[in-house]
Amino acid sequence: MRYILASASPRRRELLAQILPSFEVIPAEGEEKVNLSLFPEQMVCALAENKCDEVFGKNPDATVIGCDTLVVFGSEILGKPKDREDAAATLKRLSGKTHYVITAVCVRNKYKKLVDFERTEVKFNNLSDDFIKIYVDGGSPLDKAGSYGIQDGGLVKEYFGNYTNVVGLPVQLTKKLIEKVDDL
Repeated sequence: MRYILASASPRRRELLAQILPSFEVIPAEGEEKVNLSLFPEQMVCALAENKCDEVFGKNPDATVIGCDTLVVFGSEILGKPKDREDAAATLKRLSGKTHYVITAVCVRNKYKKLVDFERTEVKFNNLSDDFIKIYVDGGSPLDKAGSYGIQDGGLVKEYFGNYTNVVGLPVQLTKKLIEKVDDL
């Protein structure tokens, strides 16, 4: 069986390697079309499905895994920061507060397509301006939804739910979807 991860994320690649010994990486290249009228769970599922469908369209012999992650703070969706200033402002807003991380996974082959999501509640530590500056200057938040990685120390006080979901790929959910799609 040929597997493709439709993501360039090194974190997703590492997590998928825990359950799949061999896969290719072919990132989706299309523009993300966000429908703001959808609930965040619906939106993230649609984004993951679009990425999966795009890569599957060029590789119909493979099982394709598409993913997307949203960070939800109140009623606002926090994407990847535009620049360092945007990252710092986002971290300042999240400091000492709770938000949600929702990751959707779509797995598709020529016989089946399944989409599901996982949601994790995350509470941040109180972050000082100095901490935020050092963290942002290190470059880590610039390619991450919500401007942070849970695996980076000092940010998260506690979380309720799945750790790998917050990193960007809920491993057990992904494994379950792959098994269901490949079970002909």
